[in-house]
Amino acid sequence: MLIRLFEKTWVQYLFLSGLAGLFVYYFGWIFRFDYDFNWAVFTSETEYGHLGEMMVQGLNLTVQISLYSAVLALVLGTTLGLARLSSFKPVYYFATSVIEFFRNTPLLVQLFFWNFALPMAFPEEIRMKLFELNFEFWVATIGLGIYTAAFVAEIIRAGIQSIPKGLLEASYSSGLTFPQTLRKIILPLAFRQIIPPLGSEFLNNMKNSSLAMTVGVAEVCWSAQEVESLTYAGFEATAVATGIYLGLSMLISLFLNLVNVRLKIIPRDKQPILRQAANVLFWPLTAGYTQLCHLLHHQIHVKRAARLSYSPAELKLRRIRQGLWTGAEWAGKGGFVLILLFLVVQTVRGLMTFNFQVIWDSLPTMLWWRFPNGESSEVFFGLGGLAMSVVMSVIVIVASFFIGLVVGVGRTAKNAAARIPATLYIELIRGNPLIMVIFWVYFFAPVVFTVQLDVFWSATIAITIFTGAYMAEIVRAGIQNLPSGQTEAAISTGLTWLQTMRKIVLPQALKQMIPAIVGLFIAIFKDTSLAYIISVTELTTVAYVLNNRLLVNAFEIYTTAAVLYFVCCYGMSLYARRLEAKLSPEKSRLAM
Repeated sequence: MLIRLFEKTWVQYLFLSGLAGLFVYYFGWIFRFDYDFNWAVFTSETEYGHLGEMMVQGLNLTVQISLYSAVLALVLGTTLGLARLSSFKPVYYFATSVIEFFRNTPLLVQLFFWNFALPMAFPEEIRMKLFELNFEFWVATIGLGIYTAAFVAEIIRAGIQSIPKGLLEASYSSGLTFPQTLRKIILPLAFRQIIPPLGSEFLNNMKNSSLAMTVGVAEVCWSAQEVESLTYAGFEATAVATGIYLGLSMLISLFLNLVNVRLKIIPRDKQPILRQAANVLFWPLTAGYTQLCHLLHHQIHVKRAARLSYSPAELKLRRIRQGLWTGAEWAGKGGFVLILLFLVVQTVRGLMTFNFQVIWDSLPTMLWWRFPNGESSEVFFGLGGLAMSVVMSVIVIVASFFIGLVVGVGRTAKNAAARIPATLYIELIRGNPLIMVIFWVYFFAPVVFTVQLDVFWSATIAITIFTGAYMAEIVRAGIQNLPSGQTEAAISTGLTWLQTMRKIVLPQALKQMIPAIVGLFIAIFKDTSLAYIISVTELTTVAYVLNNRLLVNAFEIYTTAAVLYFVCCYGMSLYARRLEAKLSPEKSRLAM
């Protein structure tokens, strides 16, 4: 009876209204008696200066870091993605090594390495000059750009390999060169397919800019924490920062949706309003590109018309040019191999200078911290380091899977009482960086629920809430990827919606979701490094503490931490690829 009642639209919205009223009443009651709001800190001059201007400056730095790192990631990622398709093995193995290393180590560890370890490789004079050039800002920007480029490269590679191999062979057989094939056939088709995942990566890039606060850059997240520490207006500062990140996420999503709509092939008489808006927005770029193509085509046509026949001397000159080009190509390959050998030799020489005794002495601490000799008041008797990261990951994986399953199914439901709360949860969480979610749980759980959580459980709950939103999107995609006829057929046989999901849809969808879920688990393991923000003694925090104790062995400490993360993440990556190969149809590798 209750289920049939909830099938009525007015009952669904009445339930949602009551739920929203209860939410507002409860939190309003909590804050009314236990919290004194002070929004004036952002609009008035305080003894610490104008804090509203501090937040605006933080927004400015966040936008700068996001834009600069996105451009670097696109250029470097496209280069590495094309290199991953190269038939020249040294280029392929170099690009693969770079991509795998940066994909399978946490961004926070990379930033710590660039900020604390890299300057130690230079003489003190150069080091001082680096610090005078806004070193922390460029460390955050370049470090974030390189990290994002590793993911962009895989998106580019996957997009190009999704193009049928016959198109590549047909273009070569028609006389097109490799650059012409790439520019006129492969990339235009590939970019239509990679815009959605590329947009998601740039959105993640913006949210990852919040990690710049860990190296001393005063972006939005750092500014919010500074406001909280100066005025104790923690809720106000975090709420403003949350609004800023949500606003940036919506703007980026809107822009990328316009790009995606603009690239779609739609008949002119059926173009929606969004496509017309995209046409107006991108008209200057489209017109400029069209004119440039016409100009280049005209020049090429004139040259071909003037060269319908060649004299013997001209033919000989063309053969000489072709020979010189071939020689330059081989010289370039040889030069690349020499540079690669030089880098390998320099890396080996650098490793030989490591103080391996420090690494050996620090390894037990990095693996399990003080366990089992920790105090009884500590979580898991002093367990920390890599073991703590693994324990936290396992808890998050199990909890977020069930959250994602429930929310993802609710997201696909036609019932508004399930769909709207699920959508709000997903969009709110995915629109903010993980650091902000950790701050929400750590600072506001004691106020809202009157429970003081240990830092370990605060970080674990925050990462679980954050991961659950991404898990829900994987579940939604898996469900929507199935033919709708199966659901209709199941319901027509008398099964309820829940029975259809449990017996028909989810068993099939989970098989398709497994590779994406394993990939998300790798991200969870790397995300545990952000528990450093609230001093959870996981691997990154332990490495930071050891570096502060030793002071002169930053290379050894952060390299060891990166290797430990890499071994774990790369092992899971290999397992994910094996699963994907087992569950997906065979695909031929496109070599260029």
